[in-house]
Amino acid sequence: MEKMLFPFVSIVGQEDMKRALLLNIVDPGIGGVLIKGEKGTAKSTTVRSLSDILPSIDTVKGCRFNCDPNRPETLCSECSDRFSSDDVPGGVQRRMRVIELPLSATEDRVSGTLDIEHILKTGERKFEPGILAQANGNILYVDEVNLLDDHIVDLLLDSAAMGVNYVEREGISFSHPSRFVLIGTMNPEEGDLRPQLLDRFGLSVEVRGDRDPRIRKEVVKRRLAFDVDPVGFTEQCREESERMMEALTFARRHLHDVRIGDDVLDTVIEITSHFEIDGHRADITMLRALKAHAALHRRCMVTKEDIRKVAHLVLAHRMRRRPFEESAFDVEELESCLQGM
Repeated sequence: MEKMLFPFVSIVGQEDMKRALLLNIVDPGIGGVLIKGEKGTAKSTTVRSLSDILPSIDTVKGCRFNCDPNRPETLCSECSDRFSSDDVPGGVQRRMRVIELPLSATEDRVSGTLDIEHILKTGERKFEPGILAQANGNILYVDEVNLLDDHIVDLLLDSAAMGVNYVEREGISFSHPSRFVLIGTMNPEEGDLRPQLLDRFGLSVEVRGDRDPRIRKEVVKRRLAFDVDPVGFTEQCREESERMMEALTFARRHLHDVRIGDDVLDTVIEITSHFEIDGHRADITMLRALKAHAALHRRCMVTKEDIRKVAHLVLAHRMRRRPFEESAFDVEELESCLQGM
């Protein structure tokens, strides 16, 4: 029997975490999200609950790698062999899924394996897909990402950035599309990620348990009600969950219709310069996140309010800090940058 998941739309508070997750569903190119927080703050519950609101995507029927028929340039070699340039593959719709990466996963389990013996005997490549093949077009969730071996984290981030999983063994190579939303959760008390890896996540959120007694009471009430009758509780949220799914579908479809004015571009550059952010990844990520936020709210232009809601998600984990010093994003400094917009 499939385990019932707590509905995403019923999670109380944690607005930044929910917003960061939704923005990455609208535009996977944002680069994923790292969620840091103490135990018991609904990190895993929130990520897993996305399954109930994820939109549908197109995939090539029968493809082991979930190729997107709308992007023929990204087709795997198997699909390319099946379809000529004049024969565009047809697609079938399926819901996006949350794929979980076990903490003990080996590199072969993650990237897949080439059967060298079979290749030497027959001359034909034989590839056994791994988790990165399942993740293509989906969400890849890594709990306790800070406890993964660094080379596994590098592999995940490289695949997420390039959209391709490349495997080479004994001079023989194989590649397939691997475009996914990477979501990592972690408890900072158990160790941190290297700064180089931290910067590779598009967005970052720090979550804490709410101290407001009224909010804490509502959290407990909803959890107890769900535990008593998960089917009934979920059904009560069905209409709101469907509206959320429709909003995500609409935003994904109209993302490219959102425009960014020169005033927004100038402001973004001013903000990243003001906070002394290295490189240009933050500028690009913020602009993508701003467009996704506007699309999610059914607007065709990015506004100052989008920047207020998104900037700290992009910049907080990229700000320079001394060892053992927590990053602190100053909202008042952000407002000063927005005054001239």
